[in-house]
Amino acid sequence: MRTTAKGKALDTESVRAVDLVAHQDHAIVSRQILRTKTGTVTVFASDEGQGLSEHTSPFNAVVNVLEGAVEGVIAGKRFSLKEGEMILMPANQPHVVKAVTRFKMMLTMIKP
Repeated sequence: MRTTAKGKALDTESVRAVDLVAHQDHAIVSRQILRTKTGTVTVFASDEGQGLSEHTSPFNAVVNVLEGAVEGVIAGKRFSLKEGEMILMPANQPHVVKAVTRFKMMLTMIKP
């Protein structure tokens, strides 16, 4: 599988993950950069105040904040993250995220 970023193949050229998506007012923008049978890697850009409502996923997920700040709840426990920080969201645990500022994250989801 060959996925591109700005016309460049991700498997042969280096790119900055933070540059793969752009902010849009009042929206969340995503770009999937890898999809396999065992998981995905997706980059998100979220406007301030935007978020994902509470949900669960059958995948373990790592949220890596590339820019800005986000807060949320995983299985009833609150968290706050800023650029350069990450957190694990275990499979099948309810979670929610909301942008404190405009932010970008890379979400890596892996089947347990």
